[in-house]
Amino acid sequence: MTQHYSDRRKIDPSRGDTLGDGSPNDNDRVEIGPTQLAFGEWAAAGLALPNLAAMREHRWRRLTQAVVARDYGGVLMFDPLNIRYATDSTNMQLWNTHNAFRALLICADGYMVIWDYKNSPFLSSFNPLVREQRSGADFFYFDRGDRAGEVARAFAAEVEDLIAAHGGGNKRLAVDKIMVHGLRALEAQGFQVMEGEELTEKTRAIKGVDEILAMRCAHDACEKAVAAMQAAAAPGMSEDAIWAVLHAENIKRGGEWIETRLLATGPRTNPWFQECGPRILRNNEILAFDTDLIGSYGICIDISRTWWIGDAKPRPDMVAAMQHAHEHIQTNMALLKPGVSFHDLTHLGHHLAPQYQKQKYGCKMHGVGLCDEWPLIAYPDQWVAGSFDYHLQPGMVLCVEALVSPEGGDFSIKLEDQVLITETGHENLTKYPFDQQLMGGP
Repeated sequence: MTQHYSDRRKIDPSRGDTLGDGSPNDNDRVEIGPTQLAFGEWAAAGLALPNLAAMREHRWRRLTQAVVARDYGGVLMFDPLNIRYATDSTNMQLWNTHNAFRALLICADGYMVIWDYKNSPFLSSFNPLVREQRSGADFFYFDRGDRAGEVARAFAAEVEDLIAAHGGGNKRLAVDKIMVHGLRALEAQGFQVMEGEELTEKTRAIKGVDEILAMRCAHDACEKAVAAMQAAAAPGMSEDAIWAVLHAENIKRGGEWIETRLLATGPRTNPWFQECGPRILRNNEILAFDTDLIGSYGICIDISRTWWIGDAKPRPDMVAAMQHAHEHIQTNMALLKPGVSFHDLTHLGHHLAPQYQKQKYGCKMHGVGLCDEWPLIAYPDQWVAGSFDYHLQPGMVLCVEALVSPEGGDFSIKLEDQVLITETGHENLTKYPFDQQLMGGP
């Protein structure tokens, strides 16, 4: 049967003008999103899809309210993850992290303007909350050389005009990350530059209804990618070849990138934080990883598992370490509910045994959303008074960590679950099973 032209223009020919998340059912659209594979898997899993228009408005309102609450004229963002949060648009995200060509201003009245790459201002045009697309925020040396200061001054003048029109002329301006030329130009225009990361991190920490739905979908996609990696992992494969499976499966579902290369095998798991490389996995060895995965809808799914790969049983000390790590995250997770102070999360709960203290993880828990986010819950010996005097709130999502790594040993155990703070307690979003052999099972 000849396919109609109108059907060829649709991502899913069985649907009308929009997909289940409200995005255009247009095969040639600019807006990125999940693939048909992901949509099919989510339908089979009975997952509700987010309403993307509602999610975008929720984020925009939270940012605008945060500006007003702090008596700022606006918030100016250069961090690509903050821009993604505010607009849901992307543009060469990894390149943008070390070449700051994008900027976004949200004024106190909610007026939102993006400065994008000069050849691609259209990339945020699908979002009507972005009122203007401009260019000219690229004052890094590679792009502008010895005249970067002139570009920065022109940019700062535009910001001043916008704040005069939409920020009540309030020169208290929150800024997250900015090049030196840009900072000096803003200050020369009379702006009092305020701490923007405090605003954006606290705003992003509380997830709305549709953000949580998006995270559930992204989590399902991530766990299916992890399952494919586990099915593929076998003695004789390199760490890189195993890790590549996770990347491929993430992209197949509309995921975006992976922030680290934290997969290691055998003795390379200790000390932890060695990045995956050409080492060949051998029979009867440990494989440990941390996904750090930016998946569907740009949502970060940050979970860790440790597997035993082989036909013999793992050593008793490995099983004991795995059980200790499991107890660590389960006991600490039980603390999570609204109203609990970050101080208590640090000082209460499970304490790692002395032989695991020196090489423990860099934090006990941390927030997660579009990437690893505020708050960071430190271990007791890393607590800094006055840094995190806050309490858990519904809508926060935390990753509960365990790194059990004997000093001078030949293995480490890495576990991590992603947990939603609910109105009455918590919900563990992570369903992926723990390795039964390392847990002491058959």
